[in-house]
Amino acid sequence: MNVNWEGILPIEGEIIIVEDDPTLRSLMVDIVEEIGAKATAFDTADEALTYLLHAHQQCRLVIADHGVPGQVQGTEFIQMVRGQWPDIAAILTSGYLLDPQTLPASTLYLHKPWSLDDLVLAVTQLLQPDKPVHKPG
Repeated sequence: MNVNWEGILPIEGEIIIVEDDPTLRSLMVDIVEEIGAKATAFDTADEALTYLLHAHQQCRLVIADHGVPGQVQGTEFIQMVRGQWPDIAAILTSGYLLDPQTLPASTLYLHKPWSLDDLVLAVTQLLQPDKPVHKPG
């Protein structure tokens, strides 16, 4: 993968990915690492929450699929993370059409299937709001 968007500085810190589809989870890890961040991925929000309890200091962003297995769904996971660590940004993804009114505050929503550009633009919008991103054309 060789993604090159003009204006993106390396993203520092850790991004937690919660996605139960192994192919999509692997792709998301590749994308996050391509833009310079450390990616830590889980297939359930339960596992991600346990991890964050001990390692939230470096986490800058969580990206969670709404429909993951386990006790905690993606939306609930984001609500918990934002309640405990309000400085951690959040992106919710889903193949289901979700009502924007039900999303946790300050959460970006990416409806599946999203494009590579959509994900990178969402990450940079949250983590580099003062650096506009332009796709090379």
